[in-house]
Amino acid sequence: MAEHEYGAHQIQVLEGLEAVRRRPGMYVGSTGSAGLHHLLYEVVDNSVDEALAGRATRIHVILHRDGSATVDDDGGGIPVEVHPQTGRSTVETVLTMLHAGGKFGGGAYKVSGGLHGVGVSVVNALSEWLEAEVRRGGKRYRQCYSRGKPTTELECVGEARSTGTRVTFRPDPQIFVETDFHYDTVRQRLEELAYLVAGLRITLTDERTGQREEFRFEGGVRELVRAANRHRKVLNDPPFHARRERDGVDVEVAIQYNEGYVEHMMSFVNTIPTTEGGMHVVGFRSALTRVVNDYARRQGLLKEPEGPLAGEDVREGLCAVVSLKMAEPQFEGQTKTKLGNTEVKGIVESVVGQTFWDYLETHPVEARRIVAKAIQAMRAREAAKQARDLVRRKSALEVSTLPGKLADCAERDPLRSELFIVEGDSAGGSAKQGRDRRFQAILPIQGKILNVEKARVDRMLNHEEIRAIITALGTGIGQEFDLAKRRYDKVILMTDADVDGAHIRTLLLTFFHRYMRELIEHGKVYVAVPPLYLVRSSKRKRYAYSEEELAAALKELGEGSEVQRYKGLGEMNPEQLWETTMDPARRTLIRVELEDAEEADRIFRTLMGEEVEPRRQFIVRYAREVRHLDI
Repeated sequence: MAEHEYGAHQIQVLEGLEAVRRRPGMYVGSTGSAGLHHLLYEVVDNSVDEALAGRATRIHVILHRDGSATVDDDGGGIPVEVHPQTGRSTVETVLTMLHAGGKFGGGAYKVSGGLHGVGVSVVNALSEWLEAEVRRGGKRYRQCYSRGKPTTELECVGEARSTGTRVTFRPDPQIFVETDFHYDTVRQRLEELAYLVAGLRITLTDERTGQREEFRFEGGVRELVRAANRHRKVLNDPPFHARRERDGVDVEVAIQYNEGYVEHMMSFVNTIPTTEGGMHVVGFRSALTRVVNDYARRQGLLKEPEGPLAGEDVREGLCAVVSLKMAEPQFEGQTKTKLGNTEVKGIVESVVGQTFWDYLETHPVEARRIVAKAIQAMRAREAAKQARDLVRRKSALEVSTLPGKLADCAERDPLRSELFIVEGDSAGGSAKQGRDRRFQAILPIQGKILNVEKARVDRMLNHEEIRAIITALGTGIGQEFDLAKRRYDKVILMTDADVDGAHIRTLLLTFFHRYMRELIEHGKVYVAVPPLYLVRSSKRKRYAYSEEELAAALKELGEGSEVQRYKGLGEMNPEQLWETTMDPARRTLIRVELEDAEEADRIFRTLMGEEVEPRRQFIVRYAREVRHLDI
């Protein structure tokens, strides 16, 4: 008999919510900040479903001092009677069983964001404790749980003058590496929901800080695109808006163009953000491209030798919302980031095609502005293609095509090599001398690179430093980006720890976010952390990366020690740069992560866009949170 015989006794059966606690990432995406906030959103989505069903008009979210959160609505309340299939109260059934809810049969909810039916039970499973309170039939009921298991029976605890559900829970520190809700992250999602469900009143209270805000937008998604464009010059105001129902699908669209160059697309299904798009986005883009081309031809704005306008031309400067409400969406995964229903493409394409054509016909001034911008984008795209051909890397082995300033490494396997993008020729020289030539490549850049948030692609590709970065990496950019063609597995930004260095780092990150986002999404971009001080005694030395570390080093080595303050990377000799910032065994790298693409877009528009005031407000608000900055 084999030593490790495979038999029935080796098959584990996880009952109830045990599977959720064993594999939480399968249900909420991660055990980090994103998964933590996903818990809260699942509970909020249930309350939003009540609003979509016409039973709720307000939702109140409270962040408590002990790390717990409450979601309270004035909906119909979870039914309390004994469930015929489980023999337990419906409240307990919903909170302890996967795929138990009122969203499968189609009777209780016509549309719902929580269609997988695992939402609130997963929250219960991943919470240290949870308390559910239901107001229904003139009575108030309560039941408590610990890590998904009931600790009390469902009890009637008093009278109730209203109806609704109140859920309070504390995320389990045994599951989540972070258990503090971020006010700004929660605020953004609640504000978004208030735009998507016109007239719904949502309040957010943070008992930790005393902050309280209320969101209510009668204009719905029209106000959402206006808010997204509030710091930009727009081409059509008020925005285009249409809402139609076709084959049981409610399609709502808002479009407003601005003078910028970046597309800002927001898509939702039953108020759930579909950050990866899906068939509704495909249908929208197809209709938009066709309608603008047809209008431009019929009006003689697009001459015969030119065109047709490509989709990217038509979407330059576009800010749009596509919001669907439908009975049975097919999402990819529990996190619901992409819509797969193929029939939706034709429905959205038909609605947008008809309504946006009518809009262009009846708004000739705005229509001509939109077409003129698309034609300019087309001409810039053609110029960019010529420029792109100059920087496209033909082969990984054709070193002659690489930038002259690049000091490449000997390693040809991308998985074993890394590229340092270094601020300044002086620091670049030290880095070239101090590096490990076997696997570390150095690309010095001079001065502040172009702000791509304010520049078209053709201008960007004519910028020497950006061309050097694109050529060195070998991946291409934008739609032509191919991660598999990268020449290095790590891209490390190494700039001075001062204001200018932070600015250069932000410019570089703006470029990567706009044109090589997959590098960030796959965790390939890092920020190096150089020291601020060198503390020397007669026999020992210590590097300090902050004022606190400086104080500790002086205490350890003695106050009489010599202190050298580094104003920039160029003040370090090759040996110092290696041992503090480049040696894999001793260096500190911060990986750049993209948890919320929508929020990242907003921040880059704020920091690097044309308008000064929103940038000033952002800096004032977050100045106290800055780390690793030497002024």
